[in-house]
Amino acid sequence: MSDIKDQIFQELTKLEEGVASLRATAVNAGKQTDLEVAILTEQVKKLRDKNLHATELIDQTVTLLKNLK
Repeated sequence: MSDIKDQIFQELTKLEEGVASLRATAVNAGKQTDLEVAILTEQVKKLRDKNLHATELIDQTVTLLKNLK
């Protein structure tokens, strides 16, 4: 009977270690996702700024071309 109890406790210990490992993996994945979202958000902001600047330059060019006619 003692052997069965020991085996059960060993299996429970392995299970607890596996759960702890999975939790750590999930936490790290969450942090990685947060980092990726922050990077992508910054990239989108920069692209929007560049697009706004490009639109302003195009508007200026169109205005100049109209004045040259």
